[in-house]
Amino acid sequence: MPSIKKSGPKAKLVWMGGAILVVSLGLAWANESFGRMPVGDLPGWKQTHTQDFSTPAAKGKVGAVYGPEMRGYAGFSDTSGIGTYSPDSVLSVANGKLDYFLHVQDGTPHVASVIPFGYAGQTYGRYSIRFRADSLPDYKIAFMLWPVSDEWNEGEIDFPEGTLDRPLYASSAVKGSLGKSGMRFDPPQKVYASDAATGWHVATTEWTPGKVRWFWDDQLIGETGVPSGVPDTDLRWTLQAETRDAAKDAANTSASGHIEIDWVVQYAYAP
Repeated sequence: MPSIKKSGPKAKLVWMGGAILVVSLGLAWANESFGRMPVGDLPGWKQTHTQDFSTPAAKGKVGAVYGPEMRGYAGFSDTSGIGTYSPDSVLSVANGKLDYFLHVQDGTPHVASVIPFGYAGQTYGRYSIRFRADSLPDYKIAFMLWPVSDEWNEGEIDFPEGTLDRPLYASSAVKGSLGKSGMRFDPPQKVYASDAATGWHVATTEWTPGKVRWFWDDQLIGETGVPSGVPDTDLRWTLQAETRDAAKDAANTSASGHIEIDWVVQYAYAP
């Protein structure tokens, strides 16, 4: 039985002539609960973008088929400095799934980062993704909302993030907190999903004025507690896969495996 989303109503019961009818209030939520891509607006949210990867694209062709933003970064080092963003050897689309093939080639880990709906971004929004990943201790994901200005001090919202062999976490960088040691985060302790992403899961971020909430398979797992620290400028959605933070050299990052994305949807805040 699919769970009912905690952030809003899904259906109501209506009495009509001795019969009880179920009237849907959120077809998008119902679809999401069954693993189907949600289509349509939700209470408080206007759907602006959807992508279900229905058109195949071979390696090296994702940008041509889906646009350059879906191909993402190319030709420079990832966060650890060990991997290289190499979308043309990593990304492909088949059977309705965007596939990241994370692997080592010529001694260098090849990784990729996708900007599914472009660089323009928006202020506030709802973001849902259905995905799975192989258990890969040498790699991590950082699916994030990042400032369009590239000024980290404007904040950053992460979910899901973490190494691909354990439960993933959520956090939000407090705007204006950048110092010599980096940013402060809210909540101070990371909040975690209930399990790892080796099976199919839906991760959702809801970003509203003064509040960020994170959901894992319709269940609220955490939220921010400092309204003044929540980002309030345009952020863009970025789906980054890279070598793990503690990676020291390519020799210790030899495993290969896949991340699969079934669909991604984006909403604008519409109270």
